[in-house]
Amino acid sequence: MDAIELLQHDHRRVEQLFRDHRAAASVTQRRAVVELTVRELSRHAAVEEMALYPPARKVLADGPRRIEECLSDDMAVKKLLLALDRLPPGDDREGELMTQLRREFEEHVREQEGELLPELRARLTPQHLAELGRRIDRARRGAPTRPHPNAPDHPPALTVLGPVAAAYDRFRDRLQGRPST
Repeated sequence: MDAIELLQHDHRRVEQLFRDHRAAASVTQRRAVVELTVRELSRHAAVEEMALYPPARKVLADGPRRIEECLSDDMAVKKLLLALDRLPPGDDREGELMTQLRREFEEHVREQEGELLPELRARLTPQHLAELGRRIDRARRGAPTRPHPNAPDHPPALTVLGPVAAAYDRFRDRLQGRPST
């Protein structure tokens, strides 16, 4: 898959997680879906910051300003993810936080799939999109699985600290028995 197809696939997977959360029959099921949502969206945000935004900043019309807006929007998502990640199972705030997160994510998808990704497809060759897809796939394997709203979101600091955060997150995930996807 090329870069755009990979990111759209991520979007569909997270949309399914929101549906799964609404359909969950127990506190345990809902918490498992929350943990998967935190993991998938944390990885998605990190992948965009590491692999998508740097080339987009260069090739999009008004790229630097547009990517700064994306990063600002991503920060709201990271803060919601952090709040969800810290909640104990069965906390009454979970439903409202998931609703807020779903709204933020839906806006992210509208902006990306309606504007950013089509413009990238128009400005990059199929070969560039395929190579970007490979970079995104590699970045996903080494991306953090938890939100880090205070971490740098620009290279080169992101490139250096992202893998360190990812290793720490995976260690914590194993200790807490969280699922690996």
